[in-house]
Amino acid sequence: MSISAVIMISIFVLTVLFILWRPYGINESIPTAIAAATILLIGLVPLSDVLTIFDTVTGASITILSTIVMSIVLESIGFFRWAAMNLAIKSKGSGIKLFWYINLLCFLMTLFFNNDGSILITTPIIIQTLSLLRLKPHQQIPFLISGALVATAASAPIGVSNLANLIALKIVGLDLNSYAYMMFIPSMVGIICIATGLFLYFKKDIPINFNQKLDKRELKDLAQQFPGKRIPHPLGTKTMGQAAIDWKMFRICIGVVVLTRISFFALAPFGIPTEWPAVIGALLLILIRWHKKKMGPVDIVKKSPWHILVFAFSMYVIIFGLHNVGMTSIIVNTFGDTVAKDPLYAILIMGLLLTFLSNICNNLPSIMIGTISIKEMGLSLQTMQVAYLANVIGADIGSLILPMGTLASLLWIHTLRQYKIPMDWGKYIKVTILVVPISLILSLLMLHLWTKYFVF
Repeated sequence: MSISAVIMISIFVLTVLFILWRPYGINESIPTAIAAATILLIGLVPLSDVLTIFDTVTGASITILSTIVMSIVLESIGFFRWAAMNLAIKSKGSGIKLFWYINLLCFLMTLFFNNDGSILITTPIIIQTLSLLRLKPHQQIPFLISGALVATAASAPIGVSNLANLIALKIVGLDLNSYAYMMFIPSMVGIICIATGLFLYFKKDIPINFNQKLDKRELKDLAQQFPGKRIPHPLGTKTMGQAAIDWKMFRICIGVVVLTRISFFALAPFGIPTEWPAVIGALLLILIRWHKKKMGPVDIVKKSPWHILVFAFSMYVIIFGLHNVGMTSIIVNTFGDTVAKDPLYAILIMGLLLTFLSNICNNLPSIMIGTISIKEMGLSLQTMQVAYLANVIGADIGSLILPMGTLASLLWIHTLRQYKIPMDWGKYIKVTILVVPISLILSLLMLHLWTKYFVF
């Protein structure tokens, strides 16, 4: 192994460790930016590649950032308080109904926003809902684990719900419509399997009936009584319970979010990048809020995670560095011939490989490594595309076995600890090791059957 390869691997390992560890609560963009700057300075990635990297990641990052801006606006008009109250009301005292409503909420939040944002938004919603229903911390675990796993896995059905998916889409030349047509059914099989497996696992722990059914007025009163320090929203300083609901504005804003999401797919055949409708949708929400509530954009500027742009660019520089020192060629040389033989081999090998890589070094760098490797294998277009989709299933579903597989899972555990809800890696893995592998395999097999008989 060359000296440059040793240096590059060392930089990569240290970067991943710091992202997972986050000493002193540092932002994940800091270690990646330091690593990227080091790689560029020592010449492991030539400056001529910088423009290519920038062009690859900018659109995806702006799209994700815009969806987070939308969620900040919705938070400011009381959307999350409304969601928490309605989960409690519609459950009608049934723990089983509440379980499925929570899973549906988490799925839709990821579908309309993104996986990391969904975890940050839905976890406080679920905690507030369960607290309103007076469930003790240990009784909340089935609802919280199921919501987190479904929210993270739900980034697979459409490419726009995950930063890594969006970046990789551009590399393999798939548009959003083609991706959704090929991927929605196979990934939904995995998500439904995860939700069903979790329900069977926790069935004995889910209360059949709550001790007390609360009507809408009682829930509103309780929500207002919640101490501010108990229910902080991760994107801001105001609590969900404090945000007043403007129903007319609420409906308008939800309509804008839905239309923005639809426009991603409607405009894709015309070659319009996803960041354009995403930015327009975010600006519309900001203008509507300003017109209705006279609220300026200061809170949005403060709360928006601008570091996403730095993080995505820096991480891709790191992956380019691994590629340049020959690390992706190891994957190509080891698996390339077998992957090229048959689409089923491509799906199973790349799906399982990405599951392994994601669980040991996080799914964002893993899917980038996998996608670049696929591009280097000289595969037919059909095989390359199904191998990439298997990458996504491995990175979005298979990565859930260990908490370090996704940043969303780590954020979720950190949030639970802030609320003093008992959760550690052992409790998490005890559940995922039984539920995730079978869901992964079924999803990969369905990808093969779906693409073979209905796509190609």
